[in-house]
Amino acid sequence: MFLTRFRFNTARLGARRLLSSPQRLHAAVMFAFAEPPPQDDGGSRVLWRIDSNSRAETYLYIVSPAKPDLTHLVEEAGWPETGRWQTYDYEPLLSRLTKGDVWAFRLTANPVHSIRRKADEPTKVTAHVGRRHQLEWLLQRQEKAGFAILEKAPEQRLHTELDQYELAVNDRRQLDFSKHGQRKPVTLVTVTFDGRLQVTDPDALRHTLTAGLGRAKAYGCGLMTLAKV
Repeated sequence: MFLTRFRFNTARLGARRLLSSPQRLHAAVMFAFAEPPPQDDGGSRVLWRIDSNSRAETYLYIVSPAKPDLTHLVEEAGWPETGRWQTYDYEPLLSRLTKGDVWAFRLTANPVHSIRRKADEPTKVTAHVGRRHQLEWLLQRQEKAGFAILEKAPEQRLHTELDQYELAVNDRRQLDFSKHGQRKPVTLVTVTFDGRLQVTDPDALRHTLTAGLGRAKAYGCGLMTLAKV
């Protein structure tokens, strides 16, 4: 597995065009591989995420089974004379995950749930739009995903149930874009979670880091990354 980082030159039209459409950006990411990597939900797959520290500092992160070649992105949306990308071997980090370890994490996800208004109608996948339900969506998945989000010390909490955890919901966005072969535009609600976690099941967490968490993985959701506390 490999972890790759690429910085967009947001002054370029090509960069702005890619960043405005998850459909185009997904295609650009997949063009980075000579042989299409597997995209099934059962194992490792190509995951990607956009992180924007500021308007002029926007990064693409990719986790993939094969090493990508981002020459086309450098030429269209980077700095062709001086810009490159960084690719790191992901296996050393994955292999040293140990139960009880504490990490900072970031995850961009598509929190959804299935609802029906009448008993005789099929269920419909609907986005969680409230902060409370978005937090609960992640908390409900932490055990199976191999981690536990840390709780704050009592003196650090505000007088709300939502402030119990070392977890923040940032960069909530609604994306509307066209998908090939469909007349109706696709609407996608994404949020970025930042927090601290403790490893409870190293194998399950390795699977989460390489196979993704939640839906809409093709459109920049599901990639969790870890950082030293």
